[in-house]
Order: sequence, then structure tokens, then C-alpha cells
Amino acid sequence: MPVVNPEKLIALQRNAEDIRNICILAHVDHGKTSLTDALIATNGIISPKLAGKIRYLDSRPDEQLRGITMESSAISLYFSMSRRAAAEEAPVQKEYLINLIDSPGHIDFSSEVSTASRLCDGALVLVDAVEGVCSQTVTVLRQTWVEHLKPLLVINKIDRLITELKMSATEAYTHLNKLLEQVNAVIGSFFQGERMEVDLQWRERVEERVAAAAAKEQEKSERKAAKASSSVLSAETESTATNGTDGEFEERDDEDLYFAPEKNNVIFSSAVDGWAFTVRQFASIYEKKLGMKRSVLEKVLWGDFYLEPKTKRVLGSKHLKGRALKPMFVQLVLDNIWAVYEATTGGDKAKGDPVMVEKITKSLSLTIPPHILRSRDPRALMTAVFSAWLPLSTAVLVSITEYLPSPPLAQASRLPALIRASPAAEHVDKNLHSAMVESHTDPEAPVVAYVSKMVAVRASELPQNKRKAGGVMTADEAREIARRKRAEFARARKADGSDNQNGVNGMGAALNSISLDDEQEPEPEEQVEDPEHLIGFARLYSGTLSVGDEIYVLPPKFSPASPHAFPEPPKVVVTGLYLMMGRGLEPLTSVPAGVVFGIAGLEGHILKSGTLCSQLDGAVNLAGVSMGSQPIVRVALEPTNPGDLERMVNGMKLLEQSDPCAVHEVLESGEHVILTAGELHLERCLKDLRERFARCEIQAGEPIVPYRETIVSAMEMAAPKDKSLPRGTVVVQTTSKQITIRLRVRPLPTAVTEFLERNVGIVRQLYAERQAKETAKLEAVNDAEEAVEDKDADTRTQTIDLVSMLDFRAKLQDTFTGGATQSETWSNVVDRIAAFGPRRTGPNVLVDTTGSCQKLYDFLSQFKIG
Repeated sequence: MPVVNPEKLIALQRNAEDIRNICILAHVDHGKTSLTDALIATNGIISPKLAGKIRYLDSRPDEQLRGITMESSAISLYFSMSRRAAAEEAPVQKEYLINLIDSPGHIDFSSEVSTASRLCDGALVLVDAVEGVCSQTVTVLRQTWVEHLKPLLVINKIDRLITELKMSATEAYTHLNKLLEQVNAVIGSFFQGERMEVDLQWRERVEERVAAAAAKEQEKSERKAAKASSSVLSAETESTATNGTDGEFEERDDEDLYFAPEKNNVIFSSAVDGWAFTVRQFASIYEKKLGMKRSVLEKVLWGDFYLEPKTKRVLGSKHLKGRALKPMFVQLVLDNIWAVYEATTGGDKAKGDPVMVEKITKSLSLTIPPHILRSRDPRALMTAVFSAWLPLSTAVLVSITEYLPSPPLAQASRLPALIRASPAAEHVDKNLHSAMVESHTDPEAPVVAYVSKMVAVRASELPQNKRKAGGVMTADEAREIARRKRAEFARARKADGSDNQNGVNGMGAALNSISLDDEQEPEPEEQVEDPEHLIGFARLYSGTLSVGDEIYVLPPKFSPASPHAFPEPPKVVVTGLYLMMGRGLEPLTSVPAGVVFGIAGLEGHILKSGTLCSQLDGAVNLAGVSMGSQPIVRVALEPTNPGDLERMVNGMKLLEQSDPCAVHEVLESGEHVILTAGELHLERCLKDLRERFARCEIQAGEPIVPYRETIVSAMEMAAPKDKSLPRGTVVVQTTSKQITIRLRVRPLPTAVTEFLERNVGIVRQLYAERQAKETAKLEAVNDAEEAVEDKDADTRTQTIDLVSMLDFRAKLQDTFTGGATQSETWSNVVDRIAAFGPRRTGPNVLVDTTGSCQKLYDFLSQFKIG
């Protein structure tokens, strides 16, 4: 494939209808990066022979050594195909720009998945055909559901069913069918949970409107005569409640949510062997042979449909009449793929059958180069046959362009819900709202962009500091690049503990030590400073952003209700815009709406994520990304050399900005602590601190993982073993079995929570009064006259305090019983409150129903107001 010029990619950014922003999501080692390599090879960036081996987007040395992705990376790809507007018209060449983001699959880097998914409109969800649905598979499917991404399922590593599990084609079909049911079961659980929540909200709205209608009619009845009110009340209340509600609950159709091969949202592939297909591809292959329409074949190629050998008619399972026919998917699809593997890599010596290969190539009308046919490497022949017959890139890229939405379509469906969930959404400017939903690209439209994370880039890798394309590299430049690469990989190998000098590694180390010039380079040159710069990883939702534009940086806590509140969001100048190309950056002068890009000039203004907007009044805050995991591993750090403390602190600040999940804290003791998501994430952060950000030796303490409680809704609580107990009830018995403690957790009404948050001062005063009553002792009064003078003032102060406490008590009880529902549950609950929490002033209450504990209001009965 010829290399695609970056200028062509930049030109395609102007047509939003031909852009696809997608991310690749999967569990660790399910083949994301290998699939990405195959797609990158279509643009001539890497050789197709190296796809799946070079791991192009894994640019970090530790990623290459471990074989896993640790950071999400983006690259823009070009794809063209011929399409017909109508069946009778001639095909027209159509060009597309695919903005692809490869994300990690390890649980420690779930935050990278969260930041990548917010920038995209669709997702390729990979599932290993052997391992099936794993823990991170459920996590990434939930992420696509929460972010309203349109998913495309890729069942990868089907070759393992042949080479490892030795399944027949029929057994593999049954296995794939069960795997598809597992994935759809996960999607169904998300839909069912959301449906139950919507149903509960609908019922609450109905109850509120019925109660409001009843209260309104009660007021009317008081004004009317007692005889006429009874009949009018029953009739009008029912009609008002029916007309004022939404009617019956509308069931949402979930048919379009699930994966089904006949809908062309499922791809079967083997990324390592370079092949993939969809049902639509085989329907186009067999439509002429079988004399059927493609649309009909697409519906029957998957499922319990069978092909009559003599009449070529499609039969259902009910019409088999005892005949042992294979499903059409097995007969027309899997049997052929199994035959290719048997012909190329099968046999007793795993060298295949040349006669069978020749027969297959002729029947499929494939042209294989003679040198590959004579090759002694059976895998080379196998990949050549599959790349000519079922190329992976064609199946995946065609499905992306046909099934996944363009930015204008995706924003019209995704952004309304995203804006409604933002802080103070009712204050968002209507013009800005419509510009985002309709994806306006004209220069007069308001500019809104979301920065999902900050990416650290070395100064030498910025486009302005690189050698221009087409220039001749000098010998000194070549030696300098080679020396840096050798030093970088040597450090990574040493850190991984795999730096041995035996065999091939020893030979490689010896060759690396050879210098091409006579003079040895001085040692101090290896310590050349290459500072880190932070580039924002962003998506533009409306308007056009250019280099030199001034734009507001909205922090995550910004609210459009008070846009000029202190501290007012800063206004920064865009110093650079970049096209993300994996390991490199291409400079841009401007970007239109719908594009994923890099932006410079935000360093020091955005910590993790933020929103860019051209206006403050009516601006929208999109910075509420739900992270897949929170940092829980806490480690104290200190420099080996105390003089490097400042460098370490500055490095930790840079790390906190560039890593979406790392957090830097300073304890009261003065210790500097870093919080990470897990052990592997901690190891990567320490490596970055030592080699990139702080550039000094750092000592790390023992990791401390705190375990904390959490709060779930009543529907998500596990049912107690004793069916007679309500949900949220825990019964604990001491080892002596003399004491039994029964505790039930229930959610407080929202009005009570808000009331307690507003009256924190009075709650604190209640505790102070009780503590004083319990611990204080009366002192002997020596001066009687002084006591008499102060008596009136003390009495007045005490009276004011008691009035406020009694008033607080009455209002709290009214708040408990004032709700339309569950008023009986909270009756007289104030008299049984034993404590408030957390920290004695929070909106949580401990209610004692045994009557044996001292209540918070017991001391009030000892006071008299007068």
C-alpha cells in the first residue's frame, strides 16, 4: 500500500459526513493492538507482514516488553471504497477519514478507556473466541452503554478454535452461538436495569400527580357543600390523575440493542492471521451461485437454516424431517475456512497439501504469487490465501463506514442527554446547545471542545522540532537517534529484569556497542535535557478552532449558573493544533467540528480534563467523565538524594496532569504520596517519574490499599438469606451468642438530607450541649453578686438556644413526615435519633429502635423555657 500523505487526511477533515471517530475496546490480550496494526498497514505506515508483531501504537518501551497496552493512542487512517447510490448507477469512489483510538485492556488502566470513549461516536468491542466474556469485557460494554456509543462486535482469534481446541466447524458454530448469547446477555442486563429505573421514575411521577390532584380536589371540596363534594371528588380526581400523567408506561424496543450477524454488526476475525468477514460478504459471494437475493441470504446465513442439496431451497429446523444437514453458516462459511487451514498448515507434518491449495485457489479465483506457493513457511501461504480472499481491513473498515455513525449523526443522538446531565444544564445558551447538537462548523458558531486528558510529549517529538520531511539525515543525526534508541531500550530491559547477555541477546548487545565513528562520544551527552510538554487530547463539538484563537478553559466544577464566580475561568491562546498519528504529530492550522485532535497551550490550566468554550455566559461543562476505576493504591515517595526533592515534586505534578488516574497528595506529616489504580499502574508511574518527569532516583514505600465501604441502591442490594427480613438488613451475632445486633440501612428522603446539610451548625450545637451536660461539673460560686448579675444574661442566651433547638426538632420531624410516600415509616423518628454522621454533623442518622440507648434530645426535657 502506498503511504497516505498527511495533507490528504487534513483535507478530509472538512467533510464531517465522511469521518468516523471510533475506539477499540476489549479485555487484555484479546487482540486490540494486532487488529489495529492490520488497519494501519492499509495506509502504508507499516508492512502488512509486520501487522500483529510490531504493535505500532504501543510506543512505550515497557509496552513492547510486556506485550500489553498501557496508554490510549490515536491515529488517523484513510479508507476509500466504491459505492453505488442506486443499483442501476455506476459506482462512485468514496473517501473516508477514520480517527482510531486504541485503548488498554488491563484493569489498572480503565481510566484510559473512559477518556477514549468520551471522544468517540462508535466502538469496536473485541471478544476472544476461546476466553469469551471476561471481566473487562463487561466493563467496556458498560462504558459503551453509559457513553451511548454504537458498538460493533468483533469475535477475534477464531483460529484458536482450529489450532488449539481442535474443534470441527459444527462445534465451532455452536461455540460461537453461545458466545454471542453471553455478550447479548450483558447488554440485556444493562437494558433491564435502565428499564426498571425508568419504570420506577414513571411510577413516582404518577403518584406525585395523583397526590397533587387529590390535594387540589380536597381544597375544592372544602369550599363546596358536604353532600355534593363526595361524588365530584371521586370522578374529577380520577380524570385529573389520568390526564395529568403520561398514561400507560411505554415499553422501549430493545431489538436494535443486541448483536446479530444478520444485522451486520458482528465481525468474525483472526487478527494474527489477517482475515475477517461478515455475513454480508458471504451473501455477496453466494448470491449468484445460489440464485438468491443478497438481502435474503443475509437473514438465513446465520441461525437454524439449512440448504436443501438438490433443490437449493432454504429450510427451517422444522422441515428437516430427520435429515442430518449442516447449518448454512457451517456449510457455506466455516467449512471453507477450516479447509484453508487444513490445506496450508494441516497434515501430519503441519505443512499442508499443495494439491488441495491449488484446488482452493482455483475455486475462489485467487492469485497467489509463485514464490509464496514455493515457500517452505506454511503460515506465509496461509496468510497470503486469506489476505487475497478475506482481507481483515476490508471487512472491518467497510463495517465501520456502513454501520457506525458520522459525527453529525452521533452528536444529534448523544449530546442532548450529555448536556442535560451537565451542571446547571438549564442555564446553557440555546444557540450553543443547537450548535453542538447540529455540529455547526462555520467560523461564526460558538466553539466547544472537550479535553479528555493531557498527553506528555517530549520536546524533540514536537513537529516544529523535527527534521522536515524530504530532508537528508546527516551521519551525526543518525548516530544520535540510534544512540538514544539503544539507551532507551537498554533502560527498559534493565528495569524489566530481562537484561541478560546470553545467546542472541548477547550478540545484539555486542552489536549495539559498536560505534560507527572512530571517536567515542562523550558520556555527558547522554544527559541532554529533553523537557516534557503537555498536549491536550480533545474532540471539537461545534465551531472551528484555529491556532492563535483565544478560548476559555472551564474547570470540572464550573457552573453556567454563575459563570463569573471566583476564580473566573482563564482565557488562553491556542499555540498549536495537531493531527494525532500514533507515535507522531502532524501540525494543523485549524480544525472543524467532529474532529479528534491535539491542542497545545493548555499546560498549567487543565489538571485532568476540562471543557474549552469561546464564551462564558451560557457555556456548558462537559468535564464529568465517569472513570472506570478509582486510584486506591497509596504509596509514599521520597528522592534518594534529598536535594532532588523539588525535582520530584515538580515531576509528580506533571505526572498528575498527564495521567488521568494518578493523584498526588501531600500529607500533614509532609510526606508526598501518589495514588494509582493498581500495582502495574504504580510501576508505570514510577518509571515515568524516574525517567521522564522528575529525572532523579526515587524511593517508594510499601503500597497501602485502603478498603472502603460503598453505597448502592436498594434494587442492587443482595437479598438477605432470611426471606422474612427486608432488603438492607444485616444480622450479626457475637462469638458467645449472647448478643445479637440487627441493623437495617435505608435511604433518607431527599428533603431530609438537604435540611440536615443546611443546619449543620445546630447539629453541632446539640452535640456540644449534650457533652457539656455529661462531663461538666458545677463549680462553687464564691461571689454571689457576680452570679446574680450574670443570671439574666445567661437565661436569655439559654432561652434563645433552646428555642432554636426545639424549632429545629419540630421542623426536622415535619420534614420526615411531610413526604407523599412512606410518611408512616418516619413517624416519631426524631425522638429515636441516637447520632448524626459522618463526623457527628453529616446528613446520616443512626436511629435506635430498641429504646436502650440515650437519645440526642433527652437532655432537652430537663430545660424549661420561661
